[in-house]
Amino acid sequence: MKILVTGGAGYIGSHTCVELLNKDYEIIVVDNFSNSKMESLNRVKEITNKDFKIYNVDMCDYENFEKIFINEKIDGVIHFAGLKAVGESVSIPLKYYQNNLISTLNLIEFMKKYNVNNLVFSSSATVYGDPEIIPIPETAKLNATNPYGRTKLMIEEILRDFCVANKDFNVALLRYFNPIGAHKSGKIGEDPNGIPNNLLPYISQVAVGKLKKLRVFGNDYDTVDGTGVRDYIHVVDLALGHIKAIEKLLTNPGLVTYNLGTGNGTSVLEMIKAFEKASGVKINYEIVDRRPGDIASCYADPTKAKSELNWEAKYNIDDMCIDTWNWQKNNPNGYN
Repeated sequence: MKILVTGGAGYIGSHTCVELLNKDYEIIVVDNFSNSKMESLNRVKEITNKDFKIYNVDMCDYENFEKIFINEKIDGVIHFAGLKAVGESVSIPLKYYQNNLISTLNLIEFMKKYNVNNLVFSSSATVYGDPEIIPIPETAKLNATNPYGRTKLMIEEILRDFCVANKDFNVALLRYFNPIGAHKSGKIGEDPNGIPNNLLPYISQVAVGKLKKLRVFGNDYDTVDGTGVRDYIHVVDLALGHIKAIEKLLTNPGLVTYNLGTGNGTSVLEMIKAFEKASGVKINYEIVDRRPGDIASCYADPTKAKSELNWEAKYNIDDMCIDTWNWQKNNPNGYN
C-alpha cells in the first residue's frame, strides 16, 4: 500500500513515517516545512534504511498539490498537516481557519477525483473543549474552546457530511490527547519553532539550558496540585495507532472515531518531577496566570480503540521523559 502522509516532516508525522516504513508500507510525504524541517525526513530514512518521495508543496496551493495525485498512485492518506498552536490560534484565528480548512478541502476533493477512499485524520482532544465527563468517551459533547480546536471540529463535521454523500469513503477520526516523547534512537523528536507551546519540550529546553525557566500557567485549578492535568501519550504509541487505523479502514467501516490516549492524567508539577528524575536536572519554574482557553483536566477513555483497533498505549510517563531527554540532550538545538 502507498500512503500519502501530509505534514510528514512534523513531530507526529515523522514518527508515523518510521512506523509505516517498518511495517513495509510505501510512503509519499507532502509538507511545506512552515513548522517542520527536511532534516527530520533525512533521519527517518536513516532510522529505517528506506527511501521515499518528498514533495515540498503547500496543500493550499491547489494546482501544485493536485500534481501529486496526478503523478502518484495513492492508496490511502494520513492527514497531519495543519497549524497547531492553541495560543497562536487565539491571536491569529483567520490564518488557522484559512490554512487548516482550505488544505483539507483540497485534499478531500482530490481524493474523490482520483478515487482514493481511505483517510486517517489527525484530530485532537481539543474538540471536547472543557469536558463534562472525565475520562472522556468518544460520545462526549463536542465544544472546542479555541480556534485551533474549532478547525479540527469543523473538519470532523466536513468529513462526516462527505461520508454520508460518498458511501465508499472510509475515515478514521483520531482524537489525540497530549503527544510527548521521542524515538528510542534519539534521532527524531519534537523540535518546535521558537518558544515551545507544549509542556514537555519547554521543560526539556530548560533542562538543556536553552531556556531559563518554565512558566506554569495557573496553580488554582481543581486538580491534585492545582496545576493542569493532561493525558500524555508517547508519540510512538500514537504512531502505531495510525497503523491500526489504516488496517481498520481496509474493512470499509465508513466513518469511525477513536480517542488515542493512555486514560491516565498527569499534572504539570507531576510531569516536572518525572522529568527531573529522568534527566537528573533540577527544573527552574515559576507560577504565572492561567492562559485563555486552557482547562483544568482532560484525559481519555481509550477503551474503544482497544476493543475495535486492538490498540493501547504501552509506554508510561517515565519512558516518555527518558526518551524526550535522550532526544533533547543529543539535539540541544533540535534539527539545526
